[in-house]
Amino acid sequence: MNNNQETYYRQIDLPAGDLHIYASDRLFRDMGAKVLEMANNNLQIPNIRYMSYTPDAHVGVGTCIGTTAVWGEADGFVSPSIVGSDIGCGMRVHVTNLNAEQIKDVRLRRKLVKAIERLIPVESHTRGHFSDIRLEHVLRKSLHGLPGKYVPDAYTPRRATSLTHVESSGFRYDENALNRLPEPVWHRAHRQLGTLGGGNHFIEIQSLQINPENREVAEQWGLFDGQVIVMIHSGSRAWGGAVNQYCSTDVAKTMRKLGLGTADPKLQFAPLDSEAGDTYTNLMYSALNYAIVNRHLLAYAVREAFRDVLGPAVELKTLYDLMHNYACSEGQKDRYFVHRKGATRALPGGHPGNPAPYAATGHPALIPGSMGTSSYLMVGAPGGVSNYYSICHGAGRIRSRNATKQLVTVDEFAAAMRVGQEDEIVVNHRALESILDESPQAYKDVDQIIESVVGAGLATVVAKCSLLATVKGV
Repeated sequence: MNNNQETYYRQIDLPAGDLHIYASDRLFRDMGAKVLEMANNNLQIPNIRYMSYTPDAHVGVGTCIGTTAVWGEADGFVSPSIVGSDIGCGMRVHVTNLNAEQIKDVRLRRKLVKAIERLIPVESHTRGHFSDIRLEHVLRKSLHGLPGKYVPDAYTPRRATSLTHVESSGFRYDENALNRLPEPVWHRAHRQLGTLGGGNHFIEIQSLQINPENREVAEQWGLFDGQVIVMIHSGSRAWGGAVNQYCSTDVAKTMRKLGLGTADPKLQFAPLDSEAGDTYTNLMYSALNYAIVNRHLLAYAVREAFRDVLGPAVELKTLYDLMHNYACSEGQKDRYFVHRKGATRALPGGHPGNPAPYAATGHPALIPGSMGTSSYLMVGAPGGVSNYYSICHGAGRIRSRNATKQLVTVDEFAAAMRVGQEDEIVVNHRALESILDESPQAYKDVDQIIESVVGAGLATVVAKCSLLATVKGV
């Protein structure tokens, strides 16, 4: 073996078990010792079958973002810490019939951003515009609980993508669990339907550059060079946060009763067959349903904004919707319970878990970069089976929000966004200082992340996405 050859996979033997890391040598070195310490705590959860990190892994609460952890269904555990606080947080991409040249004028892109802001609240406490939707229908039926007017392509089944081009159109569960959350939570969650949220959540207008090696796949997906797409990143808003808050006490009590725990008091877990584990799992599924619908409604509003500015001929079809903070049962004969926290499922063509429209090619895996850098559309490779078909979920932070504000200047951020240039990336915030903690300098190099995923044989690139405009919440 050539000693200079890059390594994209390594198995680390920790005191509590084996950790599998998919990352280049450089990214692995930069992860630091804390991620190994957290993995060792996670591996102490009983009966764990497998645990891995993707190349964007970084320290989180209880568990690193970028974690895949797997148990068998019969003796498994569920961990709110390994699902993450924003249950169901994920990505959605819609493809348009526009070419980037058609929105080259920066003034036109500003009009699009303003039109999106009119229809999608970006302030944290502003009510959404979907008060006619019943929250209980969303929580119980997900996309299938929406009024018909919010699923316009359902009336043209041959062209419909809203209910088919998704990782899941809804989860079924014991709905009695919903009664455990108090009325104020329902009220706040209802107000937030169709709202973006702050932090790293966004709506981006991007253009595509097809990877020649996967052009056939791109064409089957309906993609072309220069195509304008919309990428959305959001989650379950107040409902998911309330699920975590409510379940935390009961999970902690169960851990004490069963004598469970690790050196990290923030790492919570419970047996799947315990009352606390069952309640959390059911409420988690309700939050996944909320998150799926929320991204759908954001896309619905973006579609209306595009048509307000560019006319009724503009199309925004669903390419795919997926989650990267969740846990669920997978597998065929051997059923297992997999957690992904900041990790994306990427199935190859021919895998029976693909939605029907993507059975032959594999479904799109949607990987955002940091603001001002590229994003990627990928497809799973057969080698992904070694990692339960998990890949990265984005670039991954390299410094905290506070550290970013101290180290990065507004001028440096403005340069990254090419402010004042012909190809300026339009941002909805008038003052970049208000979103400085989301500057590209806060994140790892997404190109290095993608290189590791491809190098490890987990997935391949179908298209690279260049940022044209972005809408951020506050």
